[in-house]
Amino acid sequence: MPLMALSGALAMRAHRPGHAWVFLQYLLGFRRLGWDVLFLDHVPGPVRSRALEGMAGWLRTVMSAAGLDDCWSLSLPESQHMGLSRSEVASRLRAAELLINVNGFLRDHELLDAVPRRVFLDVDPGFVQMWRDLRLADVLSGHDYFVTVGSRVGEEGCSVPTVGLRWIHTRPPVVLERWPMAPGAPRGPFGSIATWRGPFGPLKYRGSTYGLRVHEFRRFLSLPRVAGVPFELVLDIDPDDERDRTALKKYGWHITPSTLVPDLETYQRYISTSKAELCVAKSMYVRTRSGWFSDRSACYLATGRPVLAQDTGFSESLPTGEGLLSFESMDSAAAGVRAIEADLALHGRVARSIAEEYFDSDVVLTELLKRLDGAPDS
Repeated sequence: MPLMALSGALAMRAHRPGHAWVFLQYLLGFRRLGWDVLFLDHVPGPVRSRALEGMAGWLRTVMSAAGLDDCWSLSLPESQHMGLSRSEVASRLRAAELLINVNGFLRDHELLDAVPRRVFLDVDPGFVQMWRDLRLADVLSGHDYFVTVGSRVGEEGCSVPTVGLRWIHTRPPVVLERWPMAPGAPRGPFGSIATWRGPFGPLKYRGSTYGLRVHEFRRFLSLPRVAGVPFELVLDIDPDDERDRTALKKYGWHITPSTLVPDLETYQRYISTSKAELCVAKSMYVRTRSGWFSDRSACYLATGRPVLAQDTGFSESLPTGEGLLSFESMDSAAAGVRAIEADLALHGRVARSIAEEYFDSDVVLTELLKRLDGAPDS
C-alpha cells in the first residue's frame, strides 16, 4: 500500500477536539482509500515536564481513539521521541509517496527531503501568503505543491496574494462513516464551537488590516435579540477579553467554556445535538474573499445539522439556500435563522446531502490526488 505522511500541530493544542479532527479527517480518509498513514508532530522546547506529559497524552489518546496507535511520532526537546522513533520515521518516509504538511508545521529538512512529493496544505488562507510577501516568515519553501482550502485564492476579486505560486483548491474532507446523520430532533440551540482569537494576530497588508474572528463577531453581537432565538457558544476566550464576554452575555449569548467539550466524543455529541451552526469567520477570510469554509461546518452538515455561515466567497462554489445558508449582514443572518426555524427537517436533510456531494472524504481526497498527479512541480 502507498504511504501518506501528514504533519501538524496536535499535541500543543491539547483538549481541542475540533482541531484534532482536522488531522483525523485526512488520516482516516486516506486509510479508507487504501493508503498507509503516518502522523508527525513535534513540541519545541523547553516545556515543563507536566505540560509535556499532557501534550503527549492527548496525542496518544486521539490516535488510539481513531485506531491509529502505531501510526504516529512526536518529537520532543533534546532529540527524544514518543510513538515511532526518529529512525523508524525516517525509514517510513523514504518509502512514502506523499507528505502533506499542514500550514508548513514540519520544518525538519532531513525528514522533508526524504519524501518525493511534499505538499503544503493551507488551512488558514491569507496568513501564510501575506507573511511571505511581507518577509515576516516563509513556511512555503521546501514544498513541491501548494494546496489551499480557500476556493477563491488566485481568482479575480480575491486579495490573498499568490506569491508567485500555483494554488490547488480543495475542500475540508469529512469521513462520513465517522460522522453519521444524527437521529431524532436536535435538543440544542443555534451555536458553534469557536476560538475567540486563535494563534495568529491581525495583519496589516497593502494599506488594509486583516483581523480575526473577534473582529467580525462584534458586528453580530445583537443577533440573538434581532433573531429572537437562543444562541450558544462553546468558546475558548482569553481572560483579557472579559469585556467581549460581558457584551456577548448582555446581548443574549449563552457562553459555555470550551473545557466542557474536552474530547472527541463530547465534541461530536455537541454537534449532533445542536439545532444548527452559526459560523462567523475570521476577518482575514471575509475581507480577502478567500472562499474559506470551516472544517467544523462540514461536520455539522454531515450530521444533518444546518449551517448558517458568514460568506467568504464560498457561495460561488457551494450550493446555498437550503441546508447551507450564507449571510453578510445582520439582516441576512437573522433571515437565515428564520428560514432554518421554519423547516428544520428540510434543512437537515439537505445539509447531509451537501456533505455527501461536496465534503465526503472519498470524493475530496480522490479529487485532490488527481489534481496533484496533474499538477506541474512548482
